[in-house]
Amino acid sequence: MLIFSPVVYERETSIQNLSFVSLRFQWVCNSSLAHNAEVSRVSRTARTVAQEALFDYLHCTRNFNFTDAEHISKNCPTFVQNLLSEIDTERDIAQELTRYFRYHPINEFEPFFESLGLKTSELPLILPRHLMFLSDNSSMLENFHVLCDYGIPRSKIGRMYREAKEIFGYDYGVLHLKLQAYEKLGLSRPTVIKLVSSCPLLLVGDVNSEFVEVLQRLQELGIENDWIGGYITGRKTYSWKRMIDTLDFLRKVGYREEQIGTLFKTNPTLLLEDSGTRVYVMFGRLLKLGLSVNVVCFLFNQNPKVLSSKCLKNLLQAVDFLFDIGMPVEDIAEIVSKHMVSLGSSSLKGPRTVCKELKVQRDRLCQIIKADPLKVFRLASKLENRSSEQVPCPSPGKHLEKASFLVRLGYVENSDEMAKALKTFRGRGDQLQERFDCLVRAGLDCNVVADIIRHAPMVLNQSKDVIEKKIDYLTNCLGYPLESVTAFPTYLCYDMERINLRFSMYSWLRERGAAKPMLKLSTLLACSESRFVKYFVVVHPEGPAMWETLKSSSRMS
Repeated sequence: MLIFSPVVYERETSIQNLSFVSLRFQWVCNSSLAHNAEVSRVSRTARTVAQEALFDYLHCTRNFNFTDAEHISKNCPTFVQNLLSEIDTERDIAQELTRYFRYHPINEFEPFFESLGLKTSELPLILPRHLMFLSDNSSMLENFHVLCDYGIPRSKIGRMYREAKEIFGYDYGVLHLKLQAYEKLGLSRPTVIKLVSSCPLLLVGDVNSEFVEVLQRLQELGIENDWIGGYITGRKTYSWKRMIDTLDFLRKVGYREEQIGTLFKTNPTLLLEDSGTRVYVMFGRLLKLGLSVNVVCFLFNQNPKVLSSKCLKNLLQAVDFLFDIGMPVEDIAEIVSKHMVSLGSSSLKGPRTVCKELKVQRDRLCQIIKADPLKVFRLASKLENRSSEQVPCPSPGKHLEKASFLVRLGYVENSDEMAKALKTFRGRGDQLQERFDCLVRAGLDCNVVADIIRHAPMVLNQSKDVIEKKIDYLTNCLGYPLESVTAFPTYLCYDMERINLRFSMYSWLRERGAAKPMLKLSTLLACSESRFVKYFVVVHPEGPAMWETLKSSSRMS
């Protein structure tokens, strides 16, 4: 064992003291690194056990509801990793963590916020001071559940908290009224969900007047309200004021209403991707070339298609290309004004690549372009004719039929959401409609069914007979109201064997007073096999034997 003498504050021993401090610091760092390396090597099984222990603590000890406890425990990997670093992972992890929770109550806000999609590096800035238990902040918890019940994914609520913390402090019922206020503007619930999760500040204060004006302007252009929901995304930021300015600008440069409407319908990203900024960028670049405002407005008016996202990008690239080869500004202005459409039709290779392919220097390339701009730009274009390689759609009629059904369902034509849905849904358009009508005939409202399909599109990938069988089993055999499907549409996606087996076990427990009546469908079906056994089988002394009997009879049938 090494024994170090205490630090003596004298000049002649300062070097020794520094060595001691340095050595001690190095030992601590190495120890910490070794410990972290050991934690990182924890097996997946250990992490799973830790997640289950955390679930038990939150659900059984802290009385979190089943869904909250399950989501938090499964979606806070860093917090779970830190828990494992506090115990001896060579021993029984479940027992070690149970003992740890008994004497070390956790700050529940940490796993909660991490499970909502926030990074651990963001937590120090948003963790409430002097609070450890979520129940101590009842208004936040209440508003969180309002958002969940409305249909907003939990993974997006973290961003909402970070950007608009105020909405989590509303009094009871206020947040729900704000969500309804946007529906009253003519927006469907799926659109409102996308809007507020991407732009949470819409829920701060009164209904955003600038957003309302954008909707009204789009309606005047013949664009439906839900169009905006098909393209908005949480990866972008949006300025409704800038969108209004863009619409005003297009009118000022001479675009007619129908032209603007067509422009946005075919190029929605022009307005939504950067709130219209790209239009101003292009306008400014042309003014810098020496073109007058009237000339630029005339060019835009005569060539409305150049304002599409792709054309604008190509046009800006062409201007940069001409600058890179050293072409004078006045010559660039002349080429752009005469060949705007051609320049925007395709992207260009880099000047170095073009010079290498044509075996010329940049000054010579500049002269060639002045002599015959279109010829050189055709050579510099990346566009290749692949028409011979394209495979035609095997059944365009079926594709169109399915697309028509999705439009009736509320999807926006040509949107990213529509493209994903076309890949997700299986079957012809008439088959999808038949399955949809099956749910309506069962007693659900058309709009409710549309919401169900958006939340669980796999429902329509089952045959009409299977859907009818599951609904009949739910209402007539299990005694649940049809509306319970609205809260948990995924019920219709589970196979009948799982549904029958778990509800048979649950009914057996209810008859013996070992389970609460009318538990949520999600509580019984969504959990894993091991968790179901833990909470709905072994809770009764005869439960395991009955469970095996039910499984055996299920396999035989």
